[in-house]
Amino acid sequence: MDDDVTHVETETRAPSVIDRYYTRWYRTDLKGKPSEDHCILQHSNRICVVTLAETHPILQNGRTIKSINYQISDCCSRLKNKVSGKSKRGGQFLTDFAPLCRITCEAYQVATGNLTILAIIPFTEGYIAVILPKLEESKSITENLLTRDEFEKVVAKRNIFPSQPS
Repeated sequence: MDDDVTHVETETRAPSVIDRYYTRWYRTDLKGKPSEDHCILQHSNRICVVTLAETHPILQNGRTIKSINYQISDCCSRLKNKVSGKSKRGGQFLTDFAPLCRITCEAYQVATGNLTILAIIPFTEGYIAVILPKLEESKSITENLLTRDEFEKVVAKRNIFPSQPS
């Protein structure tokens, strides 16, 4: 019987795929908007997965996401973008504050899959974008971002306690 208990405890402590293979980086109060926090999951192969941090207002108070629009302007659609080849021909250039999409929900809109997936599991299937930075930019990309511990300190100062990530 004790073996069963030990086995269950070991299983619950196993790290998730995200915790195992990605480094979490955070950007808080994006564009000066309180609690508009984003999370960048960076893999060792340079690929970055952009999602909303668990403290983002869209993910609070059971809000329902109404739409996600990747059409940024008349001539820029992030969804229709085609990238090909070793040199990633066709890739779109992004800056720190370039909008990735527009998410609309009850009484909230953000310029930042499936609508419910973004709200329920933003770190796995509910991501906003997958980005591959240039090799020379991959190390400097995290210079202005916070580690998980630094992010938790910022959140604690706001008196908001984030839920555990999925």
